[in-house]
Amino acid sequence: MKNILLIGGSYGIGNEIALKISEENNVIIASRTNKNVPENVKHIEFDVSTDAISTLELPNEIHGLVYCPGSINLKPFKRISPEAFQQDLDINFIGLVKVVQGILPKLVASKNSSLVFFSTVAVGLGMPFHTSVAASKGAIEGFAKALAAEYAPTMRVNVIAPSLTDTPLAGRLLSTDEKKEKMGERHPLKRIGTAKDISNIAAFLLSEDSSWMSGQVVGVDGGMSTLKTD
Repeated sequence: MKNILLIGGSYGIGNEIALKISEENNVIIASRTNKNVPENVKHIEFDVSTDAISTLELPNEIHGLVYCPGSINLKPFKRISPEAFQQDLDINFIGLVKVVQGILPKLVASKNSSLVFFSTVAVGLGMPFHTSVAASKGAIEGFAKALAAEYAPTMRVNVIAPSLTDTPLAGRLLSTDEKKEKMGERHPLKRIGTAKDISNIAAFLLSEDSSWMSGQVVGVDGGMSTLKTD
């Protein structure tokens, strides 16, 4: 049975991943709250912005890591302060770096670990009002490819790049059925994503079914990044 660590798995996509993989894996969620954590999943109180992951009681070997914390700060560039850029960078990227460095010996010890990070469709597809989130998530894509090269074949590192997904993080953008329908129409597949859409791909990347994949950015975006249908 594999040891899978989810950073921020109490809500949204992270929680859906935990539900999907917990029957066949030893899943540990490290997050600020244990709300919604499945009964068969261990929870460790952890705040990525203040706590050190290296001090937590974790197994000697970690076979999978999923970093779920993220932010959606959609504003015109002229209204985003340098401090806001720094905050997005801290939660999306610097927090990730600290976690990976903190558990690196445990990932290497497993000799076959899989790391899954999250980017956004806005990195590859220029979108207005996305300068801050695209910058911080773009750092993740570059980091993941370099890390995958440096630690191959001991660790596999892949990135999921979703489009708009119906999660608590996107609640302000999808607060009514009308907004959901309008946002869905922007995608070639004519709907917004669900947490299950994303968790299915994350589970695949954590499993041996993806054992010949590393350094990839996988678009799970309703076709938005590659298809033009009108």
